[in-house]
Amino acid sequence: MKCIVGLGNPGKKYEDTRHNIGFRVIDELASRNHWSLSQKKFNGLFTMERLNGDKVVLLKPQTYMNLSGESLRPLMDFYDIEVGDVLVVYDDLDLPPGKIRLRKKGGHGGHNGIRNIIDQLGTKEFKRLRVGVGRPEGSKTVIDHVLGSFNKEEQEPVTESVDFAVKACEAWLGQTFNEVMNDFNVK
Repeated sequence: MKCIVGLGNPGKKYEDTRHNIGFRVIDELASRNHWSLSQKKFNGLFTMERLNGDKVVLLKPQTYMNLSGESLRPLMDFYDIEVGDVLVVYDDLDLPPGKIRLRKKGGHGGHNGIRNIIDQLGTKEFKRLRVGVGRPEGSKTVIDHVLGSFNKEEQEPVTESVDFAVKACEAWLGQTFNEVMNDFNVK
């Protein structure tokens, strides 16, 4: 069984923010496959489905970004999901809007949601799908940037990156992660 986790903050206030791009990818993946994240448990919203012959759990932690691992860890324990079968989708300041990057492992890079997942799992060895949100311009703080919405010029590239991220998630449910990285990191 595989698990795809989209990071974000719950509530209407955060719905369209840069920090919620992980939720947006999960919502789009569910929508395209006519799934509903209707189960509430493990401090999250989730569903268990099948795609490309693989069983998959989609999860949107409802713990707020900085405590994302406190939703993921109990879900993994309950369903006996191995760390190697987890893909975390989240926002990345170092990528411009419209770009995605897949990695097999790594540090937290200053991302508190990833930091908490590393702490909860006790390892950095989990797959990541980073979706670009760009860096703040001028005197805008990082917090204001990630908790702000995309501007008009960013809308099209962001929509394209969400589409691309969903396709990468679907590809992972039937291919090796190396194959997915080879296909999606070059575009």
